[in-house]
Formats: sequence, C-alpha cells, structure tokens
Amino acid sequence: MDVVMLSRLQFAVAVFFHFIFVPLTLGLSVILAWMETRYVRTGDEIWKRHAKFWGKLFLINFTLGVVTGITLEFQFGTNWSRYSEYVGDIFGSLLAIEATVAFFLESTFLAVWHFGWNKLGKKAHCACIWLVAIAGNLSALWIILANGFMQHPVGYVINEAAGRTELSNFWDVVFNGYAWGMYAHTVLASWAVGGFFVLGVSAWHLLRKSNTEFFRRSFRMVAPYTLALTLILALSGDQQGKAVAEHQPAKLAAMESHWETARDVPFYLLVWPDPENERNSVEALGIPGLLSWIAYEHTDAEVKGLKDFPKEDRPPVSPVFWSFRGMVALGMLFILLALGATLQRKREMPCSGLLKALVWNIPLPYIGLMLGWAVAEIGRQPWIVHGLMRTTDAVSPVPTSSVAISLGAFIVVYSVLGILDIYLLRKYALKGPDAQEA
Repeated sequence: MDVVMLSRLQFAVAVFFHFIFVPLTLGLSVILAWMETRYVRTGDEIWKRHAKFWGKLFLINFTLGVVTGITLEFQFGTNWSRYSEYVGDIFGSLLAIEATVAFFLESTFLAVWHFGWNKLGKKAHCACIWLVAIAGNLSALWIILANGFMQHPVGYVINEAAGRTELSNFWDVVFNGYAWGMYAHTVLASWAVGGFFVLGVSAWHLLRKSNTEFFRRSFRMVAPYTLALTLILALSGDQQGKAVAEHQPAKLAAMESHWETARDVPFYLLVWPDPENERNSVEALGIPGLLSWIAYEHTDAEVKGLKDFPKEDRPPVSPVFWSFRGMVALGMLFILLALGATLQRKREMPCSGLLKALVWNIPLPYIGLMLGWAVAEIGRQPWIVHGLMRTTDAVSPVPTSSVAISLGAFIVVYSVLGILDIYLLRKYALKGPDAQEA
C-alpha cells in the first residue's frame, strides 16, 4: 500500500471517528435549546429536568468530539502539505473562521450554560444554549464550505508563477450553491440523529416502565419533529443529487452504476455492478425514464455513462454505488420509524415492537451519515479538488512507514475514545434523570 492510500485511510479514520460525535452534538443541541425554551415559557419543572438529563449526554459527546477534531486540521500539514500549499489561501481562511469564531463561541457559552444553573436568570441561561446550538451549526457551515470548494471550486484564480490557487472572491466561496446543498443535507441528517437518539433512549425506558411520564414527554415532543426532518431530508437529498448531476456527472454515474450514455434512462431497483467488465451483471425492475427525471427533471434527458469518462477520471464504482444504495435504504427506514412513532406518540404505551425497533435503530442514522460522506468523498476521486488537483498530487513527501505507524496509532487511540463515548452515553442514558438529580 503506497503513501497516497495510507494517507487517505488515515484521514478517513480520523474523519469517521470524529463524525461519531459531530451529528449528535449538532442534533442534540437544538433539542436541548427547545426543551429549555419550553421550561422558560411554561415554568414546568419537568422540562428543566429534561434539559439537565439530555444536557449531560450532550456534554459527554461534545467533550470527546473536541479531542478527535483537533487532530484533523493538523493532517493538512503532515499528510497533505502539497494540497495545503496549492489551495491553502482559500481553504485556510474558512477553517480559521470556523476555529476562531464558531467553535470558540460554542465552547464558551457551553461552559456558561453548564455552570450557570441557578446563577443566571432563566432567559439568560436559555439564551446560552441557543448560542451553543447556533454556533455549533455555524461551525459545521464553515467546514462544509471548505469541503464544498473541494467538490465544486469557485471564487479562485490560478497563480501560474506561484503554482497555486488564490482567493479571488470570498463571497463566491461563501455562497457556493453546491456547498449550501451539502450543508442543508448534512445538518438535517444530524438533527435527525439527535431526534432518533432521543426517541431510542426514551423507548428503552418506556419498555422498562422507568420514569414513564418523563420519557413519554420526550417521545411525544421529538417524534413529529423527527418525521418532519426525515421527509425534508429526502427532499434535500433529491436536490443535492441534481447538483451532483450538473457538476460531477462521473460521480452520478458511479452512484447508479450507469455505464452507457443514453436518454430516457431507467432507474433499476435491482443492480449488481461489474466494474471489471464495465457493465452490470444484474439489472432488473427498471422504471422507465426515472433516472433521467431524478437527475434532470425530464425523462428524455441524457445521462452520461461511465464509459464516456477516461478510466483514470472515474471514481471507484462499487463503494460509491453500495454506499449510495445503503444510504437511501436507511433513509426510507427512518421515515417509516418516525411515522410510526408520530402516529403512536399519544398512546399511553406505544407498540412494544416499535419501541424495540427504535432502540436498535440508534446506531443506524450514524451509519447512514457515514455512507453519505463515503459517496461524497470517494465519488470525488481521483480529484482532491474537483477538476483542479488530483489526490496523488496532494500528498506530503513522507515515508510510507511513517504514515503506516501513525495510522495504526490513530486507530488505537480513536477506538479507545469511541468505546469510551459509547460506554459513557449508554451508562448515563440508562440511569435516567433520577441519577442526574442525585
């Protein structure tokens, strides 16, 4: 395995482990702010108990997430120095804003919120958690704007003499439509992670009839919210798919394992890619014209096939295709589960089968998000900045052995942190609000 693949694996390990923590941070912060707002508006102490209980889980997740996020930016210097040299003028400014504005705002007001119970007024304390939620989601915005430049570069000029790109229009980068589509899809998915987390933990306690009134409240509150998110998420995914068709047609072809350029292209419900022979070994249950309509909003639209792209410019088909299909399948499952929870939310005791499904579902939204990012990042290959710089040209000139050793170290350390996060979340989630008050 060469230094390029090892460096890619190391960054993937760092990103995916970090992304264990990020979605719950984004999603749970909004729910926390909503719960405390209900407490401030109604004076009902049960919502204060909710804010404290779910807030403890939020703090555990946030703290461990910070640890895994710090090392990510260092890799642009250690493993991807040529990339940093080439696009650092653009990429660096976005990361700097994320760190010095959004993250500092989030962490500062989280500390004020955590230590400010009984020290601040109700409204001031509630404002702190809203600032945490806003800042956390702003932090995600600047990160995704940076990634959006990698997917669809805008607002730059190439300085041939210096051999690098330079920022020509900051606002073009900030208002990159492709990046905003990514941001909407990612944030909605993260909010859904928070919703399903609350539903899953609430379902566990309802099944065991522990603190039933407490968890019945959270179940009733979050179920319709999560349903709305899953439906809007499907719509945002459709819009982002159209953006992919416009700006990255090779990625779209890999997502659908579509080989031959054609019009009125069907969408096959059953497909088995055979990349070695540049075909699909199975194509069944096709819906005429649907792929053309999904991509370009009319059935006679031409969809470029993978054979129209040079082999060296094609993304790896199988991982992109299966990741996309897995993400879509999970998205459909989430809509059904959220619909079931919404329909049964007013019952004294929702169906035990549904409650068990919601408990087992807790890790699946994380997996759905990981699959989505696999589609975005693997589907961009062989480019690190689409159309501008290949991944093979971006890696640092470091020994293969050094990257292999650091990759092993990352896996060990991050595995420990991941296990610790799951252990602590499970421990305090199962203890319930009574342990929090004790």
